[in-house]
Amino acid sequence: MANTLKTWLLMGILTVLLVLLGRAIGGTSGAFTFFLIALGMNFISYYFSDSIVIKMTGSYPVSEAEAPELYSIVRNLSLKAGLPMPKVYITPSPQPNAFATGRNPQHAAVAVTEGLLNLLNRQEIEGVLAHELAHIKNRDILVGTIAAAMAGAISMLADVFRWGLIFGGVNRDDDEGPGGAIASLVMLILAPIAALLVQMAISRSREYLADETGAKIAGTPVGLAEALKKLHAYSLRIPMEVSPAASHMFIVNPFNGRALMALFSTHPPIEDRIERLYKMRWA
Repeated sequence: MANTLKTWLLMGILTVLLVLLGRAIGGTSGAFTFFLIALGMNFISYYFSDSIVIKMTGSYPVSEAEAPELYSIVRNLSLKAGLPMPKVYITPSPQPNAFATGRNPQHAAVAVTEGLLNLLNRQEIEGVLAHELAHIKNRDILVGTIAAAMAGAISMLADVFRWGLIFGGVNRDDDEGPGGAIASLVMLILAPIAALLVQMAISRSREYLADETGAKIAGTPVGLAEALKKLHAYSLRIPMEVSPAASHMFIVNPFNGRALMALFSTHPPIEDRIERLYKMRWA
């Protein structure tokens, strides 16, 4: 229920932002046009957000014949979690990482990077994939997936708006006066910030819960704890070419190695996550 409310809240935020942007760009007619755009984007975000995230990350589908061990792990963990078998993807990045996406367990997908498959042992891969299946089981992948699609859309619109300002494409009603230019500038600044807030609002608590649920699915917290150590260490050294709008989808922040991006991390501290996992062994 809470995730359903968050989903509607995100869609409401997107609608308000687009209407305000439309108002700043084209006055009343612009607001109405952008309201229609918002309705279309909400529909696309709900039904096609998983495809959007897959494309944003450059992930590609892999068959069981191509990755039999990976399929075996996902299938076994899905049975333990009581979930349908999700689609399986590989992300072409040397940085070890993973994410889950989709609007519900029946339309879900998990993706692991090439770097993860090369670096982790089987127990650690099981820990990571159990964490991603926990996101599916806890039904928070819809919120994260829609947030990624919306953050990307907001950032894209902010770029369009910026170029409109540069080339004089911003149109204001005559009765707005000099305040229109200020409003345009304010929206230009606030849109990317709003996209970041959309991401940060949904990430930290769900990671702790997915860690706990994932450890129970895997049968031990050790694999995930050891995997998080390696994933964090390598994320500091190996860059990942991925849209910042999708960064909150990954099990660890893919931009840990970039100081400015790390300041806006949507993930809880790795040390805290590892400590919580090891405490589960004694609970």
